[in-house]
Amino acid sequence: MERAVPTVVLVRPHVPGNLGSVARAARNFGVGDVRLVEPACSPDEEAHRLASGADELLDGMTRYPTLLEAVAEFDVVIATSSLRGRAERRWLTLAELPAFLNSGKGARVAYVFGPERSGLTEEERSRASATVNVPTNPAFPTMNLAHAVAVLLAVQRTFTALPSSAGREDDLAPSREVEAAIEHWDRALDAIGFYDTGHRERSLRDWRSIVAGRPLTLRGVALLRGVANRILVSIRRSF
Repeated sequence: MERAVPTVVLVRPHVPGNLGSVARAARNFGVGDVRLVEPACSPDEEAHRLASGADELLDGMTRYPTLLEAVAEFDVVIATSSLRGRAERRWLTLAELPAFLNSGKGARVAYVFGPERSGLTEEERSRASATVNVPTNPAFPTMNLAHAVAVLLAVQRTFTALPSSAGREDDLAPSREVEAAIEHWDRALDAIGFYDTGHRERSLRDWRSIVAGRPLTLRGVALLRGVANRILVSIRRSF
């Protein structure tokens, strides 16, 4: 099974020219789907100049109100970060990325890039399967948005997925199914008083990083939800 062509997701981009440069990089590597989450800009004359022939892709970028909606159908969501001043949770080097992607053969992959100045938030990164870091000069770690897109797509294109023997129950679970399982566990953790000490948002983010930090199969998600449901049922029976 050949690996599906990835999708690029840009969160809150601010510079019109970067939209054009990203469109050009995406077309270089055969990507035809670029999504925008809460964009703070639109393509302008400079963007079309920098797109350099990828105008159709530039004008066809789909807008989404939230990151969750933009990546809902993807099996693997890879966030990007310079990791400058950020927690090193669930992150991969470029060298580790091919093996990570091959753990989910035939997976639908989305690469998520944050705004030019600040990058993705901790909350946004927590919703990804993993975060990848490009090994730049530590003294000057941040990259131009389009350059970062090109690097990730180049790595994606340099390896070929191994043949897959996955059956129906081994099909990878899309992001929306993983999020549904997390919401189920949120109810279960609340019911057993796990949040009594406060910090619910941070605790749930940490829990998400434990259970969703890798491509999950539909069977794996069903097992997670089954355990959460048994907790809720047991609590109801005790009253």
